[in-house]
Amino acid sequence: MRAVVQRVHHAKVIVDEKIVGSIERGLLVFLGVGRNDTQNDVEWICDKVLNLRIFEDQEGKMNLNVLQIGGGVLVVSQFTLYGDCRRGRRPSFSDAAPPDLGQRLYRSFVESVKNKIKNVAEGVFGAHMDIEAFNDGPVTLLLDSEKRF
Repeated sequence: MRAVVQRVHHAKVIVDEKIVGSIERGLLVFLGVGRNDTQNDVEWICDKVLNLRIFEDQEGKMNLNVLQIGGGVLVVSQFTLYGDCRRGRRPSFSDAAPPDLGQRLYRSFVESVKNKIKNVAEGVFGAHMDIEAFNDGPVTLLLDSEKRF
């Protein structure tokens, strides 16, 4: 499982010209599910995302996590995080999960986040989405559950 995590002042997802999810200060999480991912990957990524100390404390040091600042989390499914661009000019997505597995683990991730934080918004799995984000920093991190050990 892969996640691109961005610290944002605010962010929103638009589908068919309608806002389907938005947050103020917090994290925008682009989530990609791999074909070999399991519930263990969901739990690891969820714990890591929510506990990343990437918000500034009173001394200006990145010492606080999204839970501590009372921030929101906006989750957007993005299978293209598994795009392999090493050969040719067209990415291969053979390492991405098939839609049924991808949607199941994506839903599991969203529910896990909702169990720990109040302000959670999301995009629409499989839909074409427009994302608006006002990045803070910018602070952008890449998490990959295959590289956790």
